[in-house]
Amino acid sequence: MGRWEPNARHRLAQAALDLFAERGYDQTTVAEIAERARLTKRTFFRYFADKREVLFGGQDELAQLFSEGISGTPADATPFEAVGGALAALGAIFTSERLAQARARQAVVAANSELLERELLKRAKLVQAMHDALAEHGIKEPAARVAAELGCLAFTTAFHRWVEADNRREFTALAAEVLAELRTATAALG
Repeated sequence: MGRWEPNARHRLAQAALDLFAERGYDQTTVAEIAERARLTKRTFFRYFADKREVLFGGQDELAQLFSEGISGTPADATPFEAVGGALAALGAIFTSERLAQARARQAVVAANSELLERELLKRAKLVQAMHDALAEHGIKEPAARVAAELGCLAFTTAFHRWVEADNRREFTALAAEVLAELRTATAALG
């Protein structure tokens, strides 16, 4: 086992994605993931609680970036401007270097109903994180709740556009575009 090699977490995540694509999520075991990464099963559990967490372990980082992006906007920012700050902050992790991994992850999640349910739970937690950051930024109810829901809708829509096979655009450009579309759509509601 190559325990001394660097980037154990990344190696485990890549091995898991490769095996999920080859064999399917349900047919892949933690032991197989560890073996493919040339690590031990014990090492796997140092980084991930279970194999689902390989796919959903970045949730806390997303929530933190949402909060930092919102708090980095001016005090008089509108709810849409604050949400725009949150989405712009995600550019730090949704880079072209991570696009192939994001596409592989999305394909695995889309093919498994249990993982789709877990994705919805992740979304609800991200909406709450964005709501809390908006409230701390001084956005009152119900605007904070509506902005958080729209912000998460903008995030998921932009993410799905970003991972499309023919996409060549940066995540942040897509997110800004989607947020503008949602702003127009909400204005049309009257």
